[in-house]
Amino acid sequence: MYYYTKEGNYAFSFDREVRFEEADEAEIKEGLEKDSSKKLYYLHRTDPGKRVSYAITDPEMIFEDGDDIEIIRKKEGMSERAAELPQWIRDMISQGRVQYLNIAHPLRKLFLEKPLDRKWRVNIAGLGDVGSNLLIGLKLLGGDVISEIGIFSNRENVVKRYEMEMNQICSIEEDSLLSRGYPVVKSVKRENLMDCDMFIFCASAKVPAVGEEVRDVRMIQYESNREIISRYAKMAREKSFKGVFAVVSDPVDLLCKAVYDISNKNDMDAFDYSGLLPEQIEGFGLGVMYARAKYFAGMEKNIQYFSEEGRAFGPHGNGLVIADSIVNYNREKSELLTEKTVKCNLMVRELGFKPYIAPALSSGAIAILSRIRGKYHYSCVFIDNAFFGIKNRYTQNGLEIERNVLSDELFEKIKETHTSLKNMGR
Repeated sequence: MYYYTKEGNYAFSFDREVRFEEADEAEIKEGLEKDSSKKLYYLHRTDPGKRVSYAITDPEMIFEDGDDIEIIRKKEGMSERAAELPQWIRDMISQGRVQYLNIAHPLRKLFLEKPLDRKWRVNIAGLGDVGSNLLIGLKLLGGDVISEIGIFSNRENVVKRYEMEMNQICSIEEDSLLSRGYPVVKSVKRENLMDCDMFIFCASAKVPAVGEEVRDVRMIQYESNREIISRYAKMAREKSFKGVFAVVSDPVDLLCKAVYDISNKNDMDAFDYSGLLPEQIEGFGLGVMYARAKYFAGMEKNIQYFSEEGRAFGPHGNGLVIADSIVNYNREKSELLTEKTVKCNLMVRELGFKPYIAPALSSGAIAILSRIRGKYHYSCVFIDNAFFGIKNRYTQNGLEIERNVLSDELFEKIKETHTSLKNMGR
């Protein structure tokens, strides 16, 4: 094992060919003991098309492929090789102070920069049913972490309407919730949409009208929405966008993959990895699926435990995996919840309405605010060349995916839907 320093940062690696300054193990330990705000980087060289960085939360992750779906599955016990890691490194991992860095990627230096420590500036493209309700949610709930919300739509009168009405929302009370204030809402020109910390894509092609025969609305929208989002993916590349590219329009997982592919291709249509990093792209669609499963579980007397033990995995639509429990997985109960959750959209449409309120708030506003706050939420993130929905959060060490000991039966279902998504995104 080798130890390195670079610009005041500390690192270790099994790779000797690292362009950092070599250091003694004792020097690294002393520096980390003196400054508890410092982290330790684990440097590893792999495919530049894999994730650049993520949080190391388990000694086993040092020896695992962090870009494989297996990363979500926590192993029972500790392997011999993990036990052979120096105790002080294992202690750093348990303290949440170790970050993985893929040194094969040309943009790895971004992760040595100081993390964002101010309120975020957020821009939204698209103010239809979902975008407008998401805007309301961010305005009412995001005052502690968002300073301003920029809005854009091809319909100028819609932008003027929401800029006017959103800035007329206030309270004269000074309680704990409202005293933090509300973000300012302002109109933004298309060419300035990437001037922010998070860009939220809510634009969408026409959704099938209520009464039309549909099975999976999100797949009907894919081609049209891919064409729309490609403009913003290219803009992100041209502007060297450093923020988070959040996708809310359906299908979020496939559109995230499209954004990654398009932003990383040059004029010759060849990959050069100069566009968005995988960590910069996140899809927000799974939050409402978990919320719907929780709603239906609450109606079943024998699945009341779902709110503590239940989980959602995969896409916002067909292929979704709802687990009634990660502690004691029951296939029949899980499939019942999955079926009801997937069909919920159709149930709302049968009532004569488009189902956009819960998605805009549970998948959109609430999950996005949790993302900004560094709290656990549901979203799709990059795992093995696909964007896959899972419970996760972002910490000072990067993406932290929830790891659980999963039964073989449940994990096989998760692997199956991940493989399906990966094939669809090709």
